[in-house]
Amino acid sequence: MAAKITKAVFPVAGLGSRFLPATKASPKEMLPVVDKPLIQYAVEEAAAAGITELIFVTGRNKRAIEDHFDRVHELESELAAKGRDELLALVKGVLPADCQCVYIRQAEPLGLGHAVLCARQVVGAEPFAVLLADELIDAQPGAIAQMVARFASEACSIVGVAEVPRSSTASYGIVNPADAHAELSPISAIVEKPAPHEAPSTLGVVGRYVLTPGIFEQLALVRPGRGGEIQLTDAIGGLLARERVLAMRLQGRRFDCGSKLGYLEATVELGLRHPEIGADFAAFLARRGG
Repeated sequence: MAAKITKAVFPVAGLGSRFLPATKASPKEMLPVVDKPLIQYAVEEAAAAGITELIFVTGRNKRAIEDHFDRVHELESELAAKGRDELLALVKGVLPADCQCVYIRQAEPLGLGHAVLCARQVVGAEPFAVLLADELIDAQPGAIAQMVARFASEACSIVGVAEVPRSSTASYGIVNPADAHAELSPISAIVEKPAPHEAPSTLGVVGRYVLTPGIFEQLALVRPGRGGEIQLTDAIGGLLARERVLAMRLQGRRFDCGSKLGYLEATVELGLRHPEIGADFAAFLARRGG
């Protein structure tokens, strides 16, 4: 039986340059979709999969993430004194029950692979999940819960994938699966941002991973690539020579909140379903012809 996955790594040290100037002093992971920041959606997804140890690999100007998941006793006391019980419950519930946070500083922006490698000592010799918060995946069960369930039976690394336009392959890690149409398929290769005519398929990795601890040995061997960055894709490629790695088509709707359009799409979609303002928002869009 595969070991239970209780740890998740959240690489949150990126610069968020596509959202400047909004991200000049505030992390992109703290951009709100309706009334919750992106990082909270990712944390809630991990917690719903049974993960209890949340490992944030942070960088400069990321203190807001630590503050968000910390207790604010003054605010809680004020809300309690005013009888704002509903808001008090929301504030106390920002960090899911039974979860604890660990923060690791990535001193230099050396890429996703380096960020994951920074978590090596905390993760140890256990399988673990990796979630990129700017990929918001709206699904029930959540994307990581889907992958954790598969890991329990397969006991090997799994990368979450989705169909992407061939014209966009240069924006993704692209896998070469044994069966491009299967929900779960072994892969023989993974290529970082290939040109459309060089892409082995149109299945792109979408910010969700369940990895065995063997990935750390591969990350330590990876040579920096474009921009001096250590790519997680390259380490997974090295892992393929030693272990089975599967690609899993994730169920649910994916929003690329690292792009302005994807972020706005997520805001509209989740706004329409929000219990407090959904109906009024729908009426507003109808008046606008939306």
